[in-house]
Amino acid sequence: METQKFNYDNTIVRAFLYATIAFGLVGFLLGLTAALMLFYPELPEFLFGTDDTTIKSLASGNIQGLINTQGALGFGRIRMLHTSAVIFAFVCNSFFCGAYYSMQRLLKTRMYSDTLSWIHFWTWQIMIVSVVITFLMGINTSKEYAEHEWPIDILITVSWVVFGINMFGTI
Repeated sequence: METQKFNYDNTIVRAFLYATIAFGLVGFLLGLTAALMLFYPELPEFLFGTDDTTIKSLASGNIQGLINTQGALGFGRIRMLHTSAVIFAFVCNSFFCGAYYSMQRLLKTRMYSDTLSWIHFWTWQIMIVSVVITFLMGINTSKEYAEHEWPIDILITVSWVVFGINMFGTI
């Protein structure tokens, strides 16, 4: 009896793995920053000064206007970025990495479509970048752990549908 050789698509697995590692580090650093801001509330003022005139202070190199409680780097936005980085960027990327790795080996076949795999990967990463941009701009909803706006929700849905088509096509 001959041993069968199987050809798996490991490039998509590696792409999700690298994204998992990168966003895991980002989520950790954002969590550390949020914890430091909770433990030492005066830390941003100590590091960056107390000037609140954002435009003038940015021109002179002082970023305090961005770090106050309403600023782009205030605690409220850092917390949202941290939870989204951990949930959507780290956990979901690691789930997709594991799904693409294990599904191919359990079924002993490649994924249904390599193109759909890459569309899924890039729509998910674009969604993560969109979340970061909108949060820093102050565009978000008030739902805990689902603060992103509806266009990003549509992108999440499209990404999951593409993943589902690829998964069920493989099965």
